[in-house]
Amino acid sequence: MAEHHARSNDRLSSPSTLKNIPWTARFREATKKLTIVLLWALVVGAITGLVGSAFRLGVEALLNQRQILANAVRDTPVLAWLVPTLVAGGMVQISFYLVRRFAPETAGSGIPQVEGAIDGLLPFEWRRILPVKFFGGLLSIGAGMIAGFEGPTIQMGGSIGQMVGQWAKLDRENLRILIAAGAGAGLTTAFNAPIAGILFVTEEVRPKFRSWIVSYRAVMIACITATIVLRLILGQKAFLKIERFEIVPLDALWMFLPLGIALGILGYLFNLFLFRAIDFFSGTRGWFHRGLGFLVGGTIGFLGWWYAPLVGGGDGTVIWSLDNHSSAGILWLVLLGRFALTLLCYGSGEIGGIFAPMLALATLLSLALAKTFDTWFPHVLPEPGVFAVAGMGGLVAATVRAPLTAALLTFELTDNFSIILPMLITCVSAAIVAHFLGGEPVYSVLLRRACERASDETLTDQV
Repeated sequence: MAEHHARSNDRLSSPSTLKNIPWTARFREATKKLTIVLLWALVVGAITGLVGSAFRLGVEALLNQRQILANAVRDTPVLAWLVPTLVAGGMVQISFYLVRRFAPETAGSGIPQVEGAIDGLLPFEWRRILPVKFFGGLLSIGAGMIAGFEGPTIQMGGSIGQMVGQWAKLDRENLRILIAAGAGAGLTTAFNAPIAGILFVTEEVRPKFRSWIVSYRAVMIACITATIVLRLILGQKAFLKIERFEIVPLDALWMFLPLGIALGILGYLFNLFLFRAIDFFSGTRGWFHRGLGFLVGGTIGFLGWWYAPLVGGGDGTVIWSLDNHSSAGILWLVLLGRFALTLLCYGSGEIGGIFAPMLALATLLSLALAKTFDTWFPHVLPEPGVFAVAGMGGLVAATVRAPLTAALLTFELTDNFSIILPMLITCVSAAIVAHFLGGEPVYSVLLRRACERASDETLTDQV
């Protein structure tokens, strides 16, 4: 019997037999040797961390200078609103000019363009993208537009990956790996969230590489390096400095299911109206199209003077809603206002991401529901802030359709790792509801549209 088993093992381990085993690819992958691309991934992460940190500091400096200017004229009735309106309008108009004149692919978040570049579907040129995304993004987000850091830093990170790969004269496969690594490092830099940066590439970007081990390690190295650089410059605190919450009692977990359902509906509506807003603004012509940046930026500047929680990237609104103890009615009104303004800003083609704006929308909806639930079920609901944190991940999961990335991103953003069960319930239920309603992931739709537009332009050039 022992001799029979020995002969069987010899047959299984022979090279000719291994070729017939379906999982031979696993064995081949395990024998891969380390490549030089991992060292270049470290370089990509370091540069992305530096550029991303400079970008965040630049935006904060512009926002502070605008506030100083607004304070200087606040005692003059006309100038108090006119100056913020003109300054913001001028900044956004210049940003729009840079995009339209030099790099149209930098409009919006830029994430679909990165995904398209990795899949070989869209052209990608770091020499145009990197400077326009950096300076145009500074002007757009620094003007107070409803836009997040993550879109610019992800596209800049992908551009840095391409830049380093071309400098190192790497082949196409390794170039794609570095673009993906730079994209992950970009999200990491935007939110000080290395785990979310890694998961973002694997769950949302979903690139296909010949060697999964090499590519995965390259993304990890880039994200870790970017985090270290970022924290050396900006410190180690979480992006959103809010309260840390205790573990939610088991008898209160059911409340996060209706929260997820509500966020799934909101996410479906957000994507639906976002695409319509993009369609509307892409069809504008004449003076309205040429002055669109000034009109949108001026509107945001005026509203920032009138009622600050309505505008900005979203982190300020999150802090305001958690600290201000506003009534449910006020929260609903601010939610509706920011929903419409987010569509206005992103639909017009501003430079900026939608993750951060969605965090604000989710917080407003979650807190409004928490206050409503508390009137129906007194003393059962945990602290309203727990609803808000779970809601942040839920809306991202519903719109992007990447629930694990959404959950981990929110954990790292808020430093609230103790509410894992409420978070997962909210994220999964929100993603399922949005899918059930017929919604498509936002970046998949935007990528398809970008590919169709590129194809039409190619046909036009050939004619």
